[in-house]
Amino acid sequence: MKKFFTTISNIWKIEDLRVRITNTLLFLLIYRVGSFIRLPGVSDAIANKSKAEGLVGLLNMFAGGSFSRVSIFALGVMPYISASIVMQLLGIAVPYFAKMQKEGESGRNKINQWTRYLTILITAAQAAAYLRSQVTPDEMLIGNPMFVIMNTFVLTAGTLFVMWLGEKITDKGIGNGISLIIMVGIIAQLPGAFVAEFQNRTTGSGGLITFIVELVALLGVVMFTILIVQGTRKIAVQYAKRIVGNKQYGGVRQYIPLKVNAAGVMPIIFAQALMFIPATLASFFPTAASNGILIKLSDYTSFLHNAVFAVLIIVFTYFYTAITVNPKQMAEDMKRNNGFVPGVKPGEATTSYIDDIISRITLPGSIFLAIIAIIPALASLVGVNSLFARFFGGTSLIILVGVVLDTLQQIESHLLMRHYDGLMKTGRITGRTSIPAAAGTTPTAI
Repeated sequence: MKKFFTTISNIWKIEDLRVRITNTLLFLLIYRVGSFIRLPGVSDAIANKSKAEGLVGLLNMFAGGSFSRVSIFALGVMPYISASIVMQLLGIAVPYFAKMQKEGESGRNKINQWTRYLTILITAAQAAAYLRSQVTPDEMLIGNPMFVIMNTFVLTAGTLFVMWLGEKITDKGIGNGISLIIMVGIIAQLPGAFVAEFQNRTTGSGGLITFIVELVALLGVVMFTILIVQGTRKIAVQYAKRIVGNKQYGGVRQYIPLKVNAAGVMPIIFAQALMFIPATLASFFPTAASNGILIKLSDYTSFLHNAVFAVLIIVFTYFYTAITVNPKQMAEDMKRNNGFVPGVKPGEATTSYIDDIISRITLPGSIFLAIIAIIPALASLVGVNSLFARFFGGTSLIILVGVVLDTLQQIESHLLMRHYDGLMKTGRITGRTSIPAAAGTTPTAI
């Protein structure tokens, strides 16, 4: 406890760090206040409706409850994340954007601008779908056409303002702004989830013992998630050692930074974005909602939804690892620094060797991510409250763990630069690898 208070005191002594933390808290406070401001022209009757089930509930969690409150920030930063994903894919598939990535600062500025334009288009489309599905004509205080047009502009402006807040946090605060905004929204749902599950167990089936067992299970999932999000190097070391043998592995351990989860949390974000498509189609085309496959894909507890979700995560893990980890660059850096892998020729042979090891190590990391992603569905099937079940894994828990580790790592870096002790006695905190929100942009993704 003494160590904790000493660390807090050291943090407060560093003026730059103190100002950055204060700025971060103020920007987040602005976001939370705005999440309670309702859209203009919506009647009070809408406050009594519940719209937080299934995938809609997951969107509501990312938006910090703004989605169900029909707030001006109802869409949150998800349209920006979707635009960033599209720009990443364009950077791979379209030569024009691939060339733009290599233009340095000017190229990054252009891609950032394209991302913002695309965010506006995606937000406008999602705003129309949101208003269509979440607000009935009886809840509108003004005529339907004017209501939709006006609030499409309001929701788009709200998303752009939240995006601006995230950029300001990254620039003037501590940690990654977009990530922190989503994390705060998720944390805001946690107390209500605990209370709902406690009441469900104490007044219904299971009792207090079941609730305690659930808390212990949740703690175990959190520890498992920390292990995966950090991409523990020790596991990668042992796995690679078993694959390639002790003699050859000696050079690999010395020169190559191996990680079980080199892609970070992006594969699950990519997969989750695609899994929202069936629900979006159902809102635009009500007649198609009766399709059996569409219903199953929109139900996050169904076997089909989770099977497709898990496969997508594994595929995107390999995909994102391929575009973020460059074996050829690693081989060239080793050669430039007079490094080598014993028994392997420099150049193409080393590139192929490293690529093979990374591909094999990625497999357990992708499977672990897929398991974490489907745990909330399994928890719901065994009777856990749907809101509380979302904290048993999935995107929400991975984001929480990753953002907390990343922010603590930045705070620790400030402390160590001023010759203060770090946050941990046993070693330095290992945060997530920063992943760009769009190809060639500064790191803003989750």
